[in-house]
Amino acid sequence: MSDKNTTPQIEDEEDHTGPVKTPKQLLLMAFFSFVAPIFVIIGLVIYVTADKKPEAGAVNLEKSIEMRIQKIGAVEIRDANRELKSGEEVYKAQCVACHAAGLAGSPKFGDVTAWAPRIKTGYEALLNAAVGGKNAMGAQGGGDYENLEIGRAVVYMANASGGKFEQPKAVAAAK
Repeated sequence: MSDKNTTPQIEDEEDHTGPVKTPKQLLLMAFFSFVAPIFVIIGLVIYVTADKKPEAGAVNLEKSIEMRIQKIGAVEIRDANRELKSGEEVYKAQCVACHAAGLAGSPKFGDVTAWAPRIKTGYEALLNAAVGGKNAMGAQGGGDYENLEIGRAVVYMANASGGKFEQPKAVAAAK
């Protein structure tokens, strides 16, 4: 009976021992578990950040200095007495870029089916959309053209697509 009792004890002791049997194995396991990953991470960081990137302002020094010291506000002087552009001139100068090809969902110039629902909303709604911007189209108000000129371009495009809007007139200055 004593042989049967001693055999299970030896098996239990072997079941509880780990893979590390010597101090050398313990040191190697600690090194590969903790120190080696740190070196791998440091190596990856150096690899990722070692790309040759130009210093700030090294590419175009004058332009970068100019951008850093630019004024907060700017004053633009325009001729208040200049002749206002017609709708066709404004369309050719500014609107044709998107409306000729129908880019970003804009209705093509002369496309009656695309313009019909927009024309039904009326001139004021079209002008507000052009001046304030709508969907992908940026705001045109405050740009190179006055709101009256933008309105003329809106009428020009809408009338070319079946609209019957009247050209907006400039308000006479009070004397």
